Amino acid sequence: MTAEHFLAEPGGVPTAPGRFVDVDAIEVLEILPGLRFRPVAGERSLTNIVTLDPYTEAPMHWHEEEQTVLVLEGEFDFTIEGETRRMRAGDMAVIPAWTRHGARTYESACKEVDFFSPPRATLVDHARSQVGEGVSTAAET
Repeated sequence: MTAEHFLAEPGGVPTAPGRFVDVDAIEVLEILPGLRFRPVAGERSLTNIVTLDPYTEAPMHWHEEEQTVLVLEGEFDFTIEGETRRMRAGDMAVIPAWTRHGARTYESACKEVDFFSPPRATLVDHARSQVGEGVSTAAET
């Protein structure tokens, strides 16, 4: 398994330069009061750093992109297709395309990461506009 995972020889040509991102340099996108996004786009995926203030709701919704959620700090109730769970640091959820989901915080704030594949269409423009901000390519470091 190790040999297949860590290829020593390239199997193709890089499609873009690698880059390092200073997340704090990304302009915050406040979707709703208390719900803030900092999206970072790749070519075939998007990572979104999300903060929710106490008593904030991400309303029930669905989208065509698959989403994986990883809670970093705090906690929130997360609902997938009518089933709700209290999620805390280290917990994850997987949301297939077109699956109804939403979240709500209570007395504590929450910081989490959303991974989208393909990139979440509604966040791509903002993410790509931030590429020059706080970014260096791997070749520059």
